[in-house]
Amino acid sequence: MDSAVRPDAGGPFEPPRRLVRALAETHGDAGGEWLRALPELVRDTVSRWELEPERVLTPGGRSSLVVLVRRADGTPAALKLLAPGARGAHEHAALARWDGWGAVRVLAAAEGALLLERLRHEVSLSSLPEAKAQLEAADTVRKLWVDPGENHPFESVAERSGRAAEALRAARTQPWAEAVAPLIDEALDTREELTASAAERAVLLHGRFRQGKVLSAERVPWLAVGPRPVVGERAYDLARLVRDRLEDLVASPGGAAAARRRVTKLADSLEVDRDRVRGWTRFRTTCAGVRALGAGRRQEGELLLEFATWP
Repeated sequence: MDSAVRPDAGGPFEPPRRLVRALAETHGDAGGEWLRALPELVRDTVSRWELEPERVLTPGGRSSLVVLVRRADGTPAALKLLAPGARGAHEHAALARWDGWGAVRVLAAAEGALLLERLRHEVSLSSLPEAKAQLEAADTVRKLWVDPGENHPFESVAERSGRAAEALRAARTQPWAEAVAPLIDEALDTREELTASAAERAVLLHGRFRQGKVLSAERVPWLAVGPRPVVGERAYDLARLVRDRLEDLVASPGGAAAARRRVTKLADSLEVDRDRVRGWTRFRTTCAGVRALGAGRRQEGELLLEFATWP
């Protein structure tokens, strides 16, 4: 994760390659324009908030740049600059709603920029043994499920999954999707059933919660980062967590049984309906697999679609 890149060093500034590739895939020319303006954006933000930059985190994320910094009083912090379309305002609103309860705390905010408390970015729940990681993940996500508040800015699970469903329908017409058309149809039917049936009270969700989004911290052992907040039923938030360590599960002779046990343990420990966790897992995993296939990432897509049939 170490990087020799210092935004104030005077030499050429090179953003992480993962960020460059992701922006080219998802944002096209707009992503390129933001990347070209990034060195000046970093310098301006560092100057405005009186920060001392240390290094850029690598490999970093796919929609933001994170620079480890120190504030004027020497306090360590992390400056996060969000790419266009990264919904930074919604991320800020969610983190402000949690106010450090189960999630990283915001120290300052501006359009497209967040100054966050410093976490141990090199240590996530993914570094723990599976059983311990899932236990800590369940404890963390439980804290995040709060009332979203009146007049909140967040979209609903129905809205977000509706866009994903439209993307699935569009993908189904492509020649490369012919072999997976039955899986797509099943996922679409599952989503229709889930959104049509009565569910529990809607709460604020992380939106892309998984082990890698929970980092080691100073003031408490673990804190969530990088939400893509949404409001809806809790089962939706567990769907991404269910497929953590996907490669290990698929490689295991008992992978399918292990996936089913994981659904059961998570659902029961958090008092969430098992069938709804299973349904959202199938839908979200199918969406991810079809996206990967459409982007030419065949191996990743096939792994995801195989897993989608297991829970």
